Order: sequence, then structure tokens, then C-alpha cells
Amino acid sequence: MGSLIKSWVESANSAETPFPLNNLPFGRYFDGAVKTPCTAIGDDILDLRAVEKTGLLTVGRGDFFQHAGGVNAFMEAGPETWSAVRAALTKLLSESNFEKREALSACLRPMNETRMAMPFDVSEFTDFYAGRHHATNVGTMFRGAENALPPNWLHIPIGYNGRASSVVVSGSDVRRPWGQLKSPDHDVPAFLPSRRFDFELEMGAVVGMPSDGPISVTEADAAIFGYVLLNDWSARDIQAWEYQPLGPFQAKATATTISPWIVTAEALDPFRVDTPAREFALLDHLKDAGPMLYDIELDVTLSPKNGAPTTVTRTNYREMYYSAAQQLAHHTTSGCPMRTGDLLGSGTISGPEKSARGSMLELSWGGKEPLTLDNGETRAFLEDGDTLTLSGAARGDGFTIGFGPCAGTLLPALNEPYAV
Repeated sequence: MGSLIKSWVESANSAETPFPLNNLPFGRYFDGAVKTPCTAIGDDILDLRAVEKTGLLTVGRGDFFQHAGGVNAFMEAGPETWSAVRAALTKLLSESNFEKREALSACLRPMNETRMAMPFDVSEFTDFYAGRHHATNVGTMFRGAENALPPNWLHIPIGYNGRASSVVVSGSDVRRPWGQLKSPDHDVPAFLPSRRFDFELEMGAVVGMPSDGPISVTEADAAIFGYVLLNDWSARDIQAWEYQPLGPFQAKATATTISPWIVTAEALDPFRVDTPAREFALLDHLKDAGPMLYDIELDVTLSPKNGAPTTVTRTNYREMYYSAAQQLAHHTTSGCPMRTGDLLGSGTISGPEKSARGSMLELSWGGKEPLTLDNGETRAFLEDGDTLTLSGAARGDGFTIGFGPCAGTLLPALNEPYAV
């Protein structure tokens, strides 16, 4: 698993900082109105556009980061370039580099004084339903324990195509949506603000290498540039009315929040773990090709408008049934082209215990068992003013690999959007 790589940036040498030299995630910050590519090191961000201009970073074509789309251009360059750039940055920022510190220091800025932008341009968004504990919990609620998992669930990663246009970066507010709600007591639906708005704790895989036609699980694994935390906000009551027969639509289109940093697959490589044991052998095109999940501790805190935050969930990414590589390989089986910047949501990550459930739907068991917060308030689903913050960390020997917060605050619904 390795140990902490020491940097001349002192704040990067703590065992608890999410951004040691072992990490070096990629993102973008706002320099005025310009989205500028950067990496994180300790308490600072390093402006990659500025570093390239100094002539200290000349890997590949040497100008990946001179424009807002630089992170996507860098991802499209492929795994050899990804690794070479990380190696060059590691050398520049390492404790043993004395010569270039002054020039590099001029490219640093405090993270707490910086507004982060979307870390990359999202091409397409696909969300999966690939956590067994979550699928079992939801299925049990609606179909009973004996029919919890649909017949196909143990054979393919189930997913749906979402909206790239509503993927937002951490810190963006989310407004409670309106939609058609159907009560069992009424024959027709009503158009109302969602009353059962929810979060979903997920990881997102960011596709770096494009493909055109089917690819293997091994090829898919190599094509994934890195990972983000992902909150797939969900309107459960809108979803309950609309999802048959074609699945989620407007219930999932309000917003999807991601963390501001893409943690590279290379940085996470020491934390690989196997997928769970399987009742049925997967077909050849989906078979496991080595350890393809990661040991990443995950938690969710709910901060009410008036009150301290409560940690409502603690779980781990290793609980997934299908890896992102299997999801990506399955996505390509129809010949569907994948693009640089495609985002794949893992599906809700729940563990076997109640405290490890990754959504309010599960935590409150469909609203029947409201959750009590530390300030004494209760929640069946989210209330206006609630802030949800997802956190993730892979822990090594004296170092932590983190993603930054994935946070959003729920705003009240618009007043009668179609009033005349």
C-alpha cells in the first residue's frame, strides 16, 4: 500500500490531510470567470495552467491545461500520459526538490480562498443500481423479501441514462422539484412539490479513454481515469408514479452533485479489493478481471437549517456488487460509443447494517421509521434547508486519499411555477 510521500508543501505531510502527494487529484477552480485546471496539495491548490507556463511541466504536448477544457483533453491523452503527468508533478512537489520551489510557490493558492468549478466537462451521465444491500432493501419494501431482487439483477448491472446537464459541483444549491404525485386515495395525480425528496450516496467513475464498440472488463478498467463522490438526488414520490414501465425520469433529473476533485485510479490503486462472492457466475464479458473495487470509507452528514450536523450513514465502496469497470464494459455491449468525460454513477452504496444505508428511503424504511437527528429533530425524508455532505477516504500507512466534500443544500420549491 506504500507510505506517505513527503512534500515541501508542509500541509501535505499530515496523516489526515485528504490531499497528500500520494493523491494529486485533478479539478478546476474559478480564476475570475475562467475555469482553470488545477491539482490539490495539502491546504493549497496548484494552478496547472501557470505551472505549464513556467516550462516546468512539459509532458506530452505540454499545453493540456491552457484552456478550460484542459482536464478533458488531458484525460483523452490516455493512461501513459496520465501516469507521466502525475510522476512529473510528484517530482516537482516532492520534499527533495529544492531548485523549483520558488517558481512553483507562485503557482499555489490557498484552497479555502478558492471557488471550485466542475472538475471536468460531463459528456453523458449513466446511473446504475449496482449495490446489493440497497437493491435488497428497496425491493423488500416494495415487493417483499422473497422477490426483493429482480431476476436479472445478479446477472447484469442495471442502469438508466440520466441528465448530464443537471450534474453540478459540490456547494451548488438544489431546489425541491415539482412533479406529478399519485396518492392511493385519489384516482388522478396532482402536480405538487415533491414531499419525499432524498439523497443517494454513490461514487462516480469518470471515463478517460473513449471507445467505439464493445470493450472487455480489463479494457474498461484501463479506460477509467478516476473517481468522484456523487449524490444522486431523488424525488421518491415522483419516481413511484413515473417509473413503470421505463424507469426513472424526472425523479432523477433535478440535480446530481459531485465532489470538486477527480481522484485518479492510479492514486487509488493500492486500495483495490475484490467484488463479493456471487451466487451465479457472470457471463464471460462481465467476469471479474482481478480486484476492481476499492476500500474507500464513506459517510454522509445531514445538517439541518438550525442545528449541528448528524452523521446518518457510514459505509464503504467495497460493498458494491459490480465494479465500475463491469458497468462500463456492459454499457458498451450494444456497440454504444463511450466518450471522454462520460460519468457513471455506481448506484447507492449501502452496507448490511441500518447505520450503513445510503439513502433516506432506507434509513427511514420508506418513511415508517423516521430518523432522529442529534438536535432532536426527526427526518423521514429531506426538509428545506437541509445540507447533505458526502465524504470519502482511502486510508494508507500514514496518509489519506480524499475527494473533498460533496455537499448541497435543499432550497424550497418554486412558488406555483405554472401559475397564470
